[in-house]
Amino acid sequence: MTADTAPVTRELVPTPAGDARITLHPAAAPRAVLALGHGAGGGIEARDLAALAAALPARGVSVALVEQPWRVAGKKVAPAPRTLDTGWTPVAERLAAAGPPLVVGGRSAGARVACRTGAATGAAGVVALAFPLHPPGKPERSRAEELLGTGLPTLVVQGAADPFGGPAEFPELPASHGLVALEYGNHGFEVPKRAPVGQEELLELIVAAVGDWVLRLV
Repeated sequence: MTADTAPVTRELVPTPAGDARITLHPAAAPRAVLALGHGAGGGIEARDLAALAAALPARGVSVALVEQPWRVAGKKVAPAPRTLDTGWTPVAERLAAAGPPLVVGGRSAGARVACRTGAATGAAGVVALAFPLHPPGKPERSRAEELLGTGLPTLVVQGAADPFGGPAEFPELPASHGLVALEYGNHGFEVPKRAPVGQEELLELIVAAVGDWVLRLV
């Protein structure tokens, strides 16, 4: 904790899908709150989510890491998309009502949830980390409509080696959307050892891009 940040807090939020949990990394004088959901195969300990939570409060962006009810309950398999939305929406609405401006997002399945629900929850924008454009090896099963239909300014951060869809596979995005194409990094933003960019350097690029975009938005 520094002069620009405050102590981390945790809170359970009732939802129709069960209790979700917010782990809030607050800025001392927040200009925005960035709420981030996790993917279907992991939790809020993901390297990109942890890096954003560690760095952005010092820039005036509080980061709320949101654990879905299925994770809070100790289950191993994520439920259907509709249930994920149900477990997320009350949390986002709570954060939006509390102020300051809320930006929603997440990684992988969490990014899809934010894209589907962002406009309805009062968010100002969406951050989609490692958006799963299609299942691996099945580009014909595109989920681009979720991304294109957010109705909000949207930032996509995508690794070149992501089997769920690399930056070159994305459709033309509207002017309200931006795409940060990372030359290295897979779906978990893991950097291969042979890459000239190190793991920490890649995470710093992600943190800078997301932080700059959120602060411009609000």
